[in-house]
Amino acid sequence: MTPPRIPPLAEDARNDETRELLGQVMQLTTGANNIFATLVRHPGLFRHWLPFGGKLLVGKLPARERELLILRTAWHCRSEYEWGQHVVIARTSGVSDDEIARVPAGADAEDWDDFDRTLMRAADELHRDACIGDGTWSALAARYDERQLIEVPMLVGHYHMVAFALNTFGVEREEGVPGFPAQPS
Repeated sequence: MTPPRIPPLAEDARNDETRELLGQVMQLTTGANNIFATLVRHPGLFRHWLPFGGKLLVGKLPARERELLILRTAWHCRSEYEWGQHVVIARTSGVSDDEIARVPAGADAEDWDDFDRTLMRAADELHRDACIGDGTWSALAARYDERQLIEVPMLVGHYHMVAFALNTFGVEREEGVPGFPAQPS
């Protein structure tokens, strides 16, 4: 949608509180300025949301596996902003361009290893059923400890919420951030 329903807070409209909040996050970002400058329009919510989202980004899940879950969630939610930002992060977390290209096909794509298929299924089941099924849970539990198991649905759920907000507000990708891959017709 053009223009955004809620645009990023302009530099000249920022007060001490919003400048302080944005200052905390902008030094840590990969250039994801539009999301933060939009959400900071609600400073109280932003102040409490940021630590939760930040914790998930440095939680107990291996970065590569976390990013595969987020990319699959972004794809399901058709959140091009979330997709593009996490393509950038995924690349620095050990996800190859070939792996990124097969995320849209999910668990059925060729060349996933067994655990990557499990991650795709976990994101799919959470999106479709709001619950990870027993078989997928068992496969996750064979590798993950209790904290990691707790993080999986929390991560996917969090990125659903973020995608809903990004899509609804019309947050635009920053210049140079990739969009969705072209899909074969």
